[in-house]
Amino acid sequence: MKKLLSIFTLLLPVLTFSQEKGLDEKINDIIKPAVDAMASVFFYKPLESFGFDMPLVVLWLVVGATFFTIYMGFINLKGIKHAYQLIRGDYDKPGDEGEVSHFQALVTALSGTVGLGNIAGVAVAISLGGAGATFWMILAGFLGMSSKFVECTLGVKYRKLNDLGEVSGGPMYYLSEGLRRKGYAGLGKVLAVVFAILAIGGSFGGGNMFQANQSFAQLANVFPVFEGKGFWYGLVVAFFVGIVIIGGIKKIASVTDKIVPFMVGIYVVTSLIIIFVNIAHIGDAFREIFAGAFTADGITGGVVGVLVVGFQRAAFSNEAGVGSAAIAHSAVKTDEPVSEGIVSLLEPFVDTIVVCTMTALVLIFTGYAHDTQGLTGSALSSAAFSSVLPWFKYVLLVAIILFAFSTMISWSYYGMKSWTFLFGNTKKMENIYKALFLIFVVLGSSASLGAVIDFSDMMILGMAFPNILGLYFLSSEVKADLKDYFKRLKSGEIKKYE
Repeated sequence: MKKLLSIFTLLLPVLTFSQEKGLDEKINDIIKPAVDAMASVFFYKPLESFGFDMPLVVLWLVVGATFFTIYMGFINLKGIKHAYQLIRGDYDKPGDEGEVSHFQALVTALSGTVGLGNIAGVAVAISLGGAGATFWMILAGFLGMSSKFVECTLGVKYRKLNDLGEVSGGPMYYLSEGLRRKGYAGLGKVLAVVFAILAIGGSFGGGNMFQANQSFAQLANVFPVFEGKGFWYGLVVAFFVGIVIIGGIKKIASVTDKIVPFMVGIYVVTSLIIIFVNIAHIGDAFREIFAGAFTADGITGGVVGVLVVGFQRAAFSNEAGVGSAAIAHSAVKTDEPVSEGIVSLLEPFVDTIVVCTMTALVLIFTGYAHDTQGLTGSALSSAAFSSVLPWFKYVLLVAIILFAFSTMISWSYYGMKSWTFLFGNTKKMENIYKALFLIFVVLGSSASLGAVIDFSDMMILGMAFPNILGLYFLSSEVKADLKDYFKRLKSGEIKKYE
């Protein structure tokens, strides 16, 4: 607590200066050219002349996910039952190296993906592509499960442990070390450094400022008395984020394994209430989703347009292939990397297939999928839920604040591990990163840093370029490890612990 208070004492003059001097507008002007340059690459549409209006980064993610699904023998189907056994603790071996359990690693990673994408992203997809976009979101989530498996298996396999038993892992390590072992040391080092730089930028923006900004916007929307007080809201949030992140991954995991099930539970239960009220129409809803996926008549350019919208929103929501989750999963207590890869299959399943589908069903049942009334994003989802449950706007406010909080603490860990990979794994470097992260919490709450947030969001998506390229090189060894794992599991060599 003393360390946190001393950080805030040092930061307050800096934050106050930025509030008074309009530093946010100046930063916005500096960053905007870089945003435009990145957008021209990431959102370039290489197949536009063939009628596919899909940005390069989304195409990169989807092609990678499809390859890994086929190459790994549809592990996204075969591994589901075993994933449940693992998070239940059936195969937890006492004394395994690591810092957190399978379940804690899963919810820490889930806290970085389950959030505004599930609430606002689905609404955006349906407002642009109709109910049929849901089908393509589900398919993209299904394929993304395989990308998560590959990257999280490698995250554990190439992790590093220090003398205190603290773990550092993720794409930075399997790109540099894994490719070195294959004779591509130079390429691996370049990909690892590029990934780490993008992850740091993404942690400050999409994983921090965007979350703080949007949660405050929802607070001010529900309670107008808070309008214009984002700076003070940011200080409060930064204080609580600071308490958690100073404790490291064990503290982060101990918080997320309580918050994530609670907030997902709130959202799922509320969705189920509306779904069960309309249960007689569930068949019609799924028929509408399926028909809209293949017979769309021009909402965004027909079937191809709906497919693109669905794939794009799913890719943005579950981050499969981006590599961020591998950083959290690498801290798990296990000596079987494949087992954690299998656990990670559940992330896109919960995030996209379960939660996003429920949101879509609510929008269909309430009529907002057919008539958005000019609304989009979280406002559309809020209106749909509130039309049945008038008090839901307060539930949504709590959910969004919790989603934002858990996403921030998870991304602080991703960013810090990338930071220490570049600048040295010392307490001094960790504290510098944490101080910077807390500054950006306040800036995100109080400023209109549109270009900075867009820039950082693109950095998160940009992580997929070096990550998936490296996964292609390393996929053969993951396949061999998977085959060996299931062989030992079947023979009983891998024991079940009651």
